[in-house]
Amino acid sequence: MSDITMARQVLLFISVFSVSSVHTQVSYSISEEMVKGSLVGNIARDLGLDLKRLKSGKARIYTGDSTEYIELNKDRGVLLVKERIDREALCGQITPCALHIQVVLENPIEFYRVTVEITDINDNAPVFKKNELRFEISETATVGSKFVLDRAVDPDVGINDLLNYSLKPTDHFHLQLDAQADASKKVLMILQKPLDREKQEEISLLLTAVDGGDPQMSGTVHILVTVLDANDNSPVFTQAVYKTSVVENSSPGTVISTVNATDRDRGLNGEVTYSISSSMEGVLELFKINEKTGDIILTGELDYERAKHYQIDIDARDNGGLADSSKVIVDILDVNDNRPSINLVSRSPSVAENCPLDTVIALLSVHDPDSAENGEVKCTINENMHFTSKPTSNGFVSLVTNSNLDREKESGYDIIVVCADEGAPSLSSSVTLSLQISDVNDNAPVFDRSSYEAFIQENNTPGFSIFILKARDADWNQNARISYILEDSMVNGVPAATYVSVNADSGVIHAVRSFDYEQIKDFQFRIKAQDGGSPPLSSNVSVKIMIQDQNDNAPQILYPVQTGGTAVAEMVPRSADVGYLVSKVVAVDVDSGQNAWLSYKLLKATDRALFEVGLQNGEIRTIRQVTDKDAVKQRLTVVVEDNGKPSRSATVNVNVVVADSFPEVLSEFTDFTHDKEYNENLTFYLVLALAVVSFLFIVSIIAILSVKCYRWRQERMFYKSNTNLPVIPYYPPLYADAGVTGTLPHVYSYDVCRTTDSRKSDLTYVRPCSESMISLDTSGKQTLPHTEGEKLTRDISDHQVSFSI
Repeated sequence: MSDITMARQVLLFISVFSVSSVHTQVSYSISEEMVKGSLVGNIARDLGLDLKRLKSGKARIYTGDSTEYIELNKDRGVLLVKERIDREALCGQITPCALHIQVVLENPIEFYRVTVEITDINDNAPVFKKNELRFEISETATVGSKFVLDRAVDPDVGINDLLNYSLKPTDHFHLQLDAQADASKKVLMILQKPLDREKQEEISLLLTAVDGGDPQMSGTVHILVTVLDANDNSPVFTQAVYKTSVVENSSPGTVISTVNATDRDRGLNGEVTYSISSSMEGVLELFKINEKTGDIILTGELDYERAKHYQIDIDARDNGGLADSSKVIVDILDVNDNRPSINLVSRSPSVAENCPLDTVIALLSVHDPDSAENGEVKCTINENMHFTSKPTSNGFVSLVTNSNLDREKESGYDIIVVCADEGAPSLSSSVTLSLQISDVNDNAPVFDRSSYEAFIQENNTPGFSIFILKARDADWNQNARISYILEDSMVNGVPAATYVSVNADSGVIHAVRSFDYEQIKDFQFRIKAQDGGSPPLSSNVSVKIMIQDQNDNAPQILYPVQTGGTAVAEMVPRSADVGYLVSKVVAVDVDSGQNAWLSYKLLKATDRALFEVGLQNGEIRTIRQVTDKDAVKQRLTVVVEDNGKPSRSATVNVNVVVADSFPEVLSEFTDFTHDKEYNENLTFYLVLALAVVSFLFIVSIIAILSVKCYRWRQERMFYKSNTNLPVIPYYPPLYADAGVTGTLPHVYSYDVCRTTDSRKSDLTYVRPCSESMISLDTSGKQTLPHTEGEKLTRDISDHQVSFSI
């Protein structure tokens, strides 16, 4: 088993053993120059992950800003070579050479560190910087004189690095390899036989450098030696090794060190010149030496992050070709000249407002190539945030929540992450992450008011919009979509839904029916506002609807009562004074407020100069003395109006008899004409009525006289002679035929007196005697109680007469 195979197995054992933690480190080892698609390792097996997790977690390789040499095959769960890897270009002489990559998964966020060691193969031969070396050696050079040869360079490392040198021919010179502190070898050519310019002025040699690879590779350089005369001392450096240091931001032209070599020869043979013979890459571009003074001068820009030290090989030669060598070790001192680099490895564009604490929202890779304190980085987040940064292994920083979020207070955040190093002065970099807070249904709808009151006029049309409810929900989108619902409740024994309805989307409350103020004046129900969340949240509010009255009812005449076939007359004696109370019109209006405020006016009268009507009380009084010229029969038309807009009215006809005695009424009074439809057949009706009334009058006289003695005491309680009419008391609703239509819910009795004259005219005179009256309609049916029949005699003596047509 080869050493390379054994090393791979050891690394694989270490990687498998380390897969126990979340941030596992796995190591692989591959050779450089492997073809694309070559297998690196089974990452899924080594990390204990199945292929489904690699796919669902969107597994990927993260390498930062460096070239991606390795790729991940998620279908097979293996790492493959993506690009050709040249170890020498990647690491130079640094060993071991390794690629550090991260395998990142999401949902949840996980990452794994993978190290891929790149092993060297012998793909480079040793190379000399020059194709030919020339030496001028005095013939007086003593045996054992040393001549420094340029070393060959082999980019390979380890056993593939430079192994040995050989020099041919070996007649005058042989090689000597001196080990140095840095494990390199100084190549010296030693004179082993005195030179004789006269015998051989030039000597041609071939220097060969071989490495230790398999197969072995080599490089050659030709050496041409010119034999000179008379220089038998070589220059000698005062130090074999010079050490110095310089900060990386030193400006070109800075003298970083000075070397010195002496030659004991005199004259031209003792003059020493200095030169740089270093073959280390980059030395000649960064440094030069003053060939006379030995000052080493900086000519380029140093970068600690690119190289931390340099070795400069210095040669000192005299004019005779004798030389000595030394080296200068230059250490580069770091300065804080690099800002931390921040790379976004993974992030979540949004997070729910009810997410738990320490929820990871982003993973950052932070790196500072400076050293020591200059490379130590700390990350912070702008103030007044609900997030914090937590450093993890391998230079990663995770951003996590550290307090509860509320989308209704803040729907999104711009998180500014600032990473600063510990250098003086400190350098920093920043990155801004935008994070949206997704909504959760955690707010119930809220109404504008704690309760609502609305007004609607009666007699509205069904479907009329009463008013609009408004509720607001602090949530967003579907969670803030509000529906309005009428809660089940009863109003006057019936469901509230038979009175009103509510639009589920707009909150508009509509009337389902037409309302009547006289039946219902107000009612109350509840509306629920429910959002569209899951589960939904809701709140309710009480709504009171008050019905406003309209003037939709005309006044109703309670007194005097008139029917289609009966004429009621009030008798006024001719001796009545001014202001004599003739009668009183009593009316009511079932409306309310000013719609029920009634006023009374005299619309028509036989003699308008004789009577007036009280505007507010409806009392009919005389406004002058009654004279003999006044007509016995007076007809007054009184109109009753309410105060509504527009106003409604009702009219009633009041018949008044101006007479001092009942016979006068019989001799002079004629019947009142009531309705136009009776005029055409007036004669027929008068004859018929005269016969009926005469018969009934005789029957009434007999009945009254028969009970006179029995009712004597009782009638004395109600007897009043020659007095004004009493004030008409308020009667419960009794609808008379007074220009409006109504029904009579109760029956009331009135005192009625009845007689017949020779002109075949019937007249019913009605006046309240004490608290009741007797009425007799045209059908001839008597309606008075038996106990009040004897009042007829008293009414005749008081000149109160009544006739029925």
